[in-house]
Amino acid sequence: MSRRRVVVTGVGLMSPIGNSYDEVAQSLRYGRHGIRYMSEWDGFGHLATRVAAPVAEIPDAPLNRKRMRTMGRVSVLALHATAQALGDAGLSADYVSSSGVGLAYGSTHGSTAETENFCRKVFGSNSFAGVPASSYLKFMSHTCASNLAAYYGIHGRIITTCSACVSSSQAIGFGYEAVRSGVQETMICGGAEELHVTHAGVFDVMFATSRKYNAMPAQTPRPFDVARDGLVVGEGAATVILEPLERARARGAKIYAEVLGFGTNSDGTTVTSPSANGTAGALRAALEDARLAPESIDYVNAHGTATELGDIAESEATRAVLGEKVPISSTKSYTGHTLGACGGLEAIFCFAMMEQGFVAPTRNLERVDPRCAPLNHVIGDPRELKVDTVMSNNFAFGGINTSLIFGRV
Repeated sequence: MSRRRVVVTGVGLMSPIGNSYDEVAQSLRYGRHGIRYMSEWDGFGHLATRVAAPVAEIPDAPLNRKRMRTMGRVSVLALHATAQALGDAGLSADYVSSSGVGLAYGSTHGSTAETENFCRKVFGSNSFAGVPASSYLKFMSHTCASNLAAYYGIHGRIITTCSACVSSSQAIGFGYEAVRSGVQETMICGGAEELHVTHAGVFDVMFATSRKYNAMPAQTPRPFDVARDGLVVGEGAATVILEPLERARARGAKIYAEVLGFGTNSDGTTVTSPSANGTAGALRAALEDARLAPESIDYVNAHGTATELGDIAESEATRAVLGEKVPISSTKSYTGHTLGACGGLEAIFCFAMMEQGFVAPTRNLERVDPRCAPLNHVIGDPRELKVDTVMSNNFAFGGINTSLIFGRV
């Protein structure tokens, strides 16, 4: 079966290390992170972690405020990223609202702050009196996809990915498949997450958060390091525009990268414990889809959350599939774990590093945990490297795995 080549022609993002493509590229090159102490959480008891990575500022962009009334913070972040990406790609409003354009977008869930507001009103009074009609639209699981579709008048297919830490990587993968097969001419793809204390809390009660570095936020997270003590939650949004290579070239669009392959699967074991075999299966599926040999990969952007079992399983899977020579690093060491946004953000980080010819090191990685499989970790300073093909991997609770492969055109 013939398959069209699919390329990325627009990017947009909101992140703890910058709200533009150029800004995040500089942050990665010069080691600027977004981790800080959350004094706002000091009133919560039995919460051991006090660090997170919020988006520093949401810009006062010229958006249609009347059409944002059904948006919570997570959708607002998604909207800013999408507005950037569409502008970057140079797509007209008429084209975006045509049947040829679809949307794939996800988050772990909807706006948690709006869920909190709803529950406080209802359960604080045992009454639904005064509950705004727009409440559910702000915290429903598919709020980002639905609100973006309504805002831009999208009439193509809508794919909603509510799959925790692989929400945006699955969105990119499913969008790629839709364009490759000709089902859609263009896909708007990505994911978002807003920061909320409960996000830290749910990982905290599972002993999966960073706790030892509350007084030293810059020293955490520490992916793959022997002194790592858990993840740091973050927030953000990322949107990429996918279209066929032929169309992109015909209209003179800037091409950031080609989507070469996508793999996603399930561990099929427990909900919380990562499986090296399942992870390896996603990596092999992406290579098979891209029709590439393992040695073709020039750099791996690791999921690298700094959890004890997760880093070990990921390192074992990476070594089993790709060997020990390929450079690897985790950009979550700069942004924390942005959950539903991480796959999209990390894809854009990869594009920036490909374009500028360097690979960012894993921050805070000083001594690799000997329980992790040996890999070619990028440590210390950025590594100047011509990267033609990258693999970006993400894994989620529930045993859902993804691997995306991007290449230089």
